[in-house]
Amino acid sequence: MTITQHAPGRATAPATPDDGPAHPRAILAVILVSYFMILLDNSIIFTALPTIGAAMHLSPSGLSWVQDAYTLVFGGLLLLGARLGDLLGRRRVFVAGLAVFATASLLVGAAPTGWFLIAARALQGIGAAVVAPSSLSLLTASFPEGRERTRAVAWYGAAAGIGASLGLVIGGALTSAVSWRAGFFINLPIGVAMIALAPRFLPETPRSTGRFDVVGALAATLGMGALVFGIIGSADAGWGSPTTLTSVLTGVVLLAALVLNEARAAQPIMPLGLFASRVRTGAYLARLLYLGAMIGFFLFTTQYLQGVLGFSALAAGIGFFPMTVVNFAVAMAIPRLGRRFPTATLLSAGVVLTLAGMAWLSRVDASSSYLTAVAPPMVLIGAGQGLAFAPLTSAGVSGVTADQAGAASGLVNTAHQLGMALGLALLVAVSARAGSGTDNRATALAGEVSTALTAGTCLLAVCLVATVALIVRKERTS
Repeated sequence: MTITQHAPGRATAPATPDDGPAHPRAILAVILVSYFMILLDNSIIFTALPTIGAAMHLSPSGLSWVQDAYTLVFGGLLLLGARLGDLLGRRRVFVAGLAVFATASLLVGAAPTGWFLIAARALQGIGAAVVAPSSLSLLTASFPEGRERTRAVAWYGAAAGIGASLGLVIGGALTSAVSWRAGFFINLPIGVAMIALAPRFLPETPRSTGRFDVVGALAATLGMGALVFGIIGSADAGWGSPTTLTSVLTGVVLLAALVLNEARAAQPIMPLGLFASRVRTGAYLARLLYLGAMIGFFLFTTQYLQGVLGFSALAAGIGFFPMTVVNFAVAMAIPRLGRRFPTATLLSAGVVLTLAGMAWLSRVDASSSYLTAVAPPMVLIGAGQGLAFAPLTSAGVSGVTADQAGAASGLVNTAHQLGMALGLALLVAVSARAGSGTDNRATALAGEVSTALTAGTCLLAVCLVATVALIVRKERTS
């Protein structure tokens, strides 16, 4: 399929390093609000799941697909969404993704049945797979290298970290005070406002010319989709089931075919040159491992607060405040800290703090209290996440050329989504039988949570090794 270059018409020319963006605050606000909205829907569902299951008469496996349908489509289409932005213009694709996401949010909120809800969540994933990479590539196109981009990426990283924790607070509050549906209805006015503002403030990037990598797009989308499907399904069916093995094997084969194709493609959907940098490769791997641990933290800590400590959905959401507040404060200090300490140092410190907090939190049991066993480690995890996300994002797009910005942004978000899918399946599988030795549900659940968070601690330990080996050592030798 040939993509031809068209005149940009009345679109604003991209900002250049000489003059900078014309409306930096407006550009940053549109990008961050849009990105924050799609991340919010990754976690806003957690505190509402029990209510949704009762209202929609969904079985536990059916209920899991309310979240998994979003993750599966989001993770599977990310590289395709990134490439479409390169070929068709990132602002144009960004607006189209917002329209799909806002429409799907309306359908989720109005869903009459469980199957309709799951289908609408999958449609949300399509919109998110377009918006996420486009938002980061638009940010790098709008802000020149240096202090302005560092500050913008710090805010972007803060949105990535805070979106998850704040989603639990908002989800719990709306579920308790109004309805679980309200958390999705609010996306419609926000999406419409961003669609109206984007053409006014965001610069349109030039369209690339040449051929669309059809084979690469199919291999990336189907391979990522099959891999995520298999990983998600393993939580219920087990790693040895034919469905899980077939899905994972198919995903691996298709992704291997993707690599072979990209090595020969004239305009690849995933340029292999992105992995030539140890820093970028380390950033993708570290992000995958870090998010694998963090998704377990959010899911299992929410279960602990509600199932063991007896918190309501609202109280459970508020229970994440220590993390959210500290996360925001630390993330906002990143530009200032970045002028005093190397990026790799901040990233390493963030992973170490998160690791320490997760290890502490993993010691919870049925007799633990929130104030002594949950809130203090949350402070460490919040500080660690605030330090880690912006450097991880910066490292993932460091040194890329303008024509590779979309692909690099896609890989950052692909590592994000695959990390969550892999981590969730792994931690659920590891903890499934942890509480089987007791008939007391609270004690059994506390055992499952402790085991899952211990496994999350191990993921963070591997993340730290990858960070030091690939990012810190490279920075020291440069």
